[in-house]
Amino acid sequence: MKVGMAMNMLYEHGKPDVAVVQEHFQLGDLVEPLGFDSLWALEHHFTGYAMSPAPLQLLAYFAGRTKRIQLGTSVVVLPWHDPIRVAEQIALLDIMCGGRCLFGFGRGAASTEYEGFRIPMGEARPRFAEAAEIVVKALANDSFEHDGQFFKIPRLSIRPRPMSNPERRFYASSVSPESAEVIAKLGFGMLMIMQNEWAKCREDIETFQTMSRAAGFTPKAPIILTNISCAETREEANERAIKYLGRKWQSIDDHYHFSDGHLANVKGYEAYGKTARTYAKLKDPANLKKATDFYVSIQIVGTPDDCLQQLGDLQKVTGHEHLVAEFSFGNLPHHEAEKNARLFADRCLPTLQRDPAFAAPRTTAAPALKRAAGDGIFAPA
Repeated sequence: MKVGMAMNMLYEHGKPDVAVVQEHFQLGDLVEPLGFDSLWALEHHFTGYAMSPAPLQLLAYFAGRTKRIQLGTSVVVLPWHDPIRVAEQIALLDIMCGGRCLFGFGRGAASTEYEGFRIPMGEARPRFAEAAEIVVKALANDSFEHDGQFFKIPRLSIRPRPMSNPERRFYASSVSPESAEVIAKLGFGMLMIMQNEWAKCREDIETFQTMSRAAGFTPKAPIILTNISCAETREEANERAIKYLGRKWQSIDDHYHFSDGHLANVKGYEAYGKTARTYAKLKDPANLKKATDFYVSIQIVGTPDDCLQQLGDLQKVTGHEHLVAEFSFGNLPHHEAEKNARLFADRCLPTLQRDPAFAAPRTTAAPALKRAAGDGIFAPA
C-alpha cells in the first residue's frame, strides 16, 4: 500500500496566516524523509477553510524540494478554471517533477467560492464534464480543438508537452450518483473522502466501478482520504481526535453553509438536502457530540497496532492501494501534528508498504466493523 500526506491549511483565529502556511510547509518537508509515498494539495478559497488556493503552484514548490514522492491534487476544482490553463500547468508540473504527479479533480460544493469566481453554481456539473474532457484532449494529443457549450477552442497545441501521460493518472471526487456517472464515463479513477460509514463507501465504490466498466474502462483502485490520529495509547489518540476533529464541524458549515439548506435548490446539488438537515441538528450539543463520535469512528484512530488493524479492515472494504492521510486537522498544534505523523511513519509505514498483506487491493466480503450509522453525516475535505 502507498501512503501519502495531505496538507489542509486551516485558518486559525489569532494566528497569522503566514505562520499556519509555514508550519504546513514544514510538515510537507517531512513527507519524503519520513518515508511517505506522496504529498497532496487541496483547493479552497476565500474563507480560510483551507488556505490552499493554487494546488498546482504549491506542488511545483515541492517538486523542487523532493526527488522520490508522488505529488497529487485533492482536488483541482475544474469549473473555476480555464481548462487550457489547467492542462498547461499540469504539463509543466509533469516535467518539473519528472512524471511523479497524480491529479484529482472535483466540482466543488461551496456557493461562496462559486460566487467569488462569478460562476453560476447551477452550471457546475456540465462545466466540470466539459472542462475535464478538454484537459484530457490537450494533454493526450499533439493538437486539438473543441466546440462545446462553454468553451469554443480553435485547433491548438499546448507547450511544453508533458513528459509522461498524466491524463492516465486522473482521479475525481464525487458525492452524488450523477457526478459519479460523469467521472466514470471520463475514465477517471475514484478519489474518496471517508465521510460516511464504511459499508456505504463500499457501495459507492462498487457502483462507480460498475459504471466504469459499462463505459469501457478497467476501474482503477480508489484512492482513499482519511484523518489519522496515532498515539502511544488509545486514550491519547481518541482524546486528540475528539477534540480536534470535533472542531471541523463549525469550519465546514462556515465555509459550505450546509445548514441553511440552500444547496437543495441549486441545480446539480439537490442530493445535499439531507446534509442540510444533518448540519442544522449540530446546533444541539448532544447531536454535535453524536456526530463527532461517529466521525471519529470512521477515521483511523488509536495506537500504531490499532491503526494497522483498522487500515487492514479499510482495505478489505474499499480495495484501495493508495491512502492519503491528514495528520494536522482542526487547528491541531504543529508539534502535535508532527508527533502524530512521526509515530505513524515509524511504527506503521514499514508494515503498510512492505507486508504482502497490504500489497494489493483486497475486495473480499466486508468484515464486521464497529462503525455506527452516521445519519447522513457529510464531512468534506
